[in-house]
Amino acid sequence: MNDSGILVVDKPQGWTSHQVVGRCRRLLGTRKVGHAGTLDPMATGVLVVGVNRATRLLGHLALTSKSYTATVRLGVATVTDDAEGEATSTAGAAGLGDDAIEAALAPLRGDIVQVPSTVSAIKIDGQRAYARARRGENVQLAGRPVTVSRFEVLGRRDATADGVAVVDLDVVVDCSSGTYIRALARDLGTALGVGGHLTALRRTKVGGFDLVGALTPVALTADPPRRPALIPLAEVARRSFACLELDADEARDVGHGRPLRRPVPAEVTALLHDDELLALYRPEGERAVPVAVLVG
Repeated sequence: MNDSGILVVDKPQGWTSHQVVGRCRRLLGTRKVGHAGTLDPMATGVLVVGVNRATRLLGHLALTSKSYTATVRLGVATVTDDAEGEATSTAGAAGLGDDAIEAALAPLRGDIVQVPSTVSAIKIDGQRAYARARRGENVQLAGRPVTVSRFEVLGRRDATADGVAVVDLDVVVDCSSGTYIRALARDLGTALGVGGHLTALRRTKVGGFDLVGALTPVALTADPPRRPALIPLAEVARRSFACLELDADEARDVGHGRPLRRPVPAEVTALLHDDELLALYRPEGERAVPVAVLVG
């Protein structure tokens, strides 16, 4: 079957994003499946999966804003900035007050420069940072600009972990693409002088896609498997991009990848005709040119 569209998966904990893609290939009976925005195995939540022609949209969908809920543990730092790595410091968080936490959160909001975790998938001289770090190399990553539009504490729990007094914060984060929630946990702990790492992460939204109607872990692994319904390309476009409706002559030209002889409203604009997504175009002077053509 050659159906094209987007599938939103609620990724199970312990699965890699690649494993989810492999399962979706079997469920949908096609090899042409990819995902937008990797989630670590520890994380759960929204993974946007593109099928057939929708794979051409994934690079653009991955660049959109994202939302998360997470748990940050203060008092312990780890080599990976999350619960999967060995502890590098156990200063503890006894006596840590809410006012101090709020004061440390403030500089981590807004337009900031963030140094990604050393175990990120960023490439250094063609090799993933995490691969170099696991070989024991000294990995130095450059800071990069990101936007954290929301970083708030929803709840606090004081506890003891392996004899260390810790503070667990349940937080919510809205941020730009490329933001590492692990790095926010690390930097919050560093600012407070006690160390910090991530113990839980759930992605609740990627652009216009959230967990409502997402393919659940139970449905993902059902036996016998059931073919899930895809979000059609036209709906994906309306959720994700500025849209422009074309007449029949324009649609014919776009199907051949020709320039559109009028401006488009955004840097990436979806062009539609008769409820079909034809292409993504970008402005070029008083006309527009193709970014990705999905028909023809």
